[in-house]
Amino acid sequence: MPPVPPLELHTILLIAAAGLFAGTQNALAGGGSFITFPALLLAGLNPLAANMTSTIAMFPSQATSAIAGRRFVDDVGPLTFRQMFAISVIGGVLGALLLRITPPTFFERLVPWLVLFATSMFAWGAFRKQPLHAASSMPRWALVLTQGAIAIYGGYFGGGIGFLMLAALTIAGQQIRAATATKNMLAMAMNAAATLIFAFSSLISWPAALALCAGGIGGGLLGAWLIHRLPPRVMRIFVVGVGVALTIYMFLR
Repeated sequence: MPPVPPLELHTILLIAAAGLFAGTQNALAGGGSFITFPALLLAGLNPLAANMTSTIAMFPSQATSAIAGRRFVDDVGPLTFRQMFAISVIGGVLGALLLRITPPTFFERLVPWLVLFATSMFAWGAFRKQPLHAASSMPRWALVLTQGAIAIYGGYFGGGIGFLMLAALTIAGQQIRAATATKNMLAMAMNAAATLIFAFSSLISWPAALALCAGGIGGGLLGAWLIHRLPPRVMRIFVVGVGVALTIYMFLR
């Protein structure tokens, strides 16, 4: 694996701008990793380093959003929130450890398929009709397996986990507001586990991570201001477009 390249000041500023956009995107519609991941690739990081650096960098703004909505968090069908939280942490650890032992060349071949899957999940979740009320339920064993699989995927790559969890939580019986808040807390749990593991990797570009983090926090504040002023559909369409372009680029690459 080639070392993490040094970054010039103008590159760091561009990465911070990508973080600003990603933080805004997360606040409005989700899918910020579709901005940060290609930005880090363009900055010269290899896919493995870009994935780890993006996870670490966007965690603070993600945690802030999750904690802000914690009063709406609720139990999920047959499982308590604490049980779901524990499953998310364990799955996040397993996914992060799996990524750490994945050969870089294999991960580079896998990334186009991961991006394709994440783009598909984002497009499906962004434009499907959201249920207003809980209408169904899920057996305990199915909920454990579903959340465990999502958490492992979240620790490994993470694109589209928000929409995967939102679908699973509403199917399990949560109303949309509780599902959104619970999803944010569970995503924070799995990414916190992954962040602690990735932080000790030599592949992390800390200048890029700090630039993305600062931009992400600013974007979160900007998104909170824009949330009643900019149509989220516009942001969703843009992110799907970025995902499609990135998928094509990664396959050609």
